[in-house]
Amino acid sequence: MKLIHRLAYYGLGLFFGIVILIFFLGGKKTSCDYSPNARVLKNIKIKDRQFSDRSMSFFMNENIDTSAVSSILEKGDVDFDKSKTDIEPCNIYFITGETKNGILELEIENCDSLATIKNALIKKDD
Repeated sequence: MKLIHRLAYYGLGLFFGIVILIFFLGGKKTSCDYSPNARVLKNIKIKDRQFSDRSMSFFMNENIDTSAVSSILEKGDVDFDKSKTDIEPCNIYFITGETKNGILELEIENCDSLATIKNALIKKDD
């Protein structure tokens, strides 16, 4: 078989493979959350959220909308050094993210079906 025929068969197979992938994966909301940071944030995002009295008073005193938590859970960073990931039954994570008021740090208790924002504070520049 000539090289040109081999390339034609290869190209045809590649084309059909790509079309099949686009057909099957095109409408799905697939994501590649493989890093530990992305997995923790996604896990917290899909759960019901509850605010402690302490965190709600912080948001009210600082005049920050609680929707800032959603934006931090989209683009925030998990501080695994401060987090307590081996506590039963709920892990505690410290997540920081940028808001219009500055860098906001959240202390979140992540249980099986509920994520509780226990504490929030604005970090000062070091």
